[in-house]
Amino acid sequence: MTPFANAAVQHTFDAYPAPVRGKLMALRELIFATAASTGGVGPLEETLKWGEPAYLTSQSKSGSTIRIAWKKAAPSRYAIYFNCKTTLVDTFRSLFPHDFEFEGNRALVFDEADSVPADALAFCIASALTYHRA
Repeated sequence: MTPFANAAVQHTFDAYPAPVRGKLMALRELIFATAASTGGVGPLEETLKWGEPAYLTSQSKSGSTIRIAWKKAAPSRYAIYFNCKTTLVDTFRSLFPHDFEFEGNRALVFDEADSVPADALAFCIASALTYHRA
């Protein structure tokens, strides 16, 4: 597990219900692993945006912010969010129409019972982390 450098982010994860916390931690690990294996991304800054864990390419400026979150209103669901002013989610919808549930032009949504397509999701994450290089 990637250690938390930001206590507020760790507190946010600790506050999530246990079943979905594990799913969000897996997303977090995939984000860090993808960043580490994608050339030019560099280290990520993990912070909170709108009270939700967010991942920024602050040093390299190579990408667009990624957020992950759980909402009380939909307790068995969680999501990975991308900047809605980009073409990222439209691209993901074209490439992976049956792999994900999409929320408008901003998110990929999962149910805690879902099996997440890790390879397709890693591609989406890498695309966001390198968005400004394209």
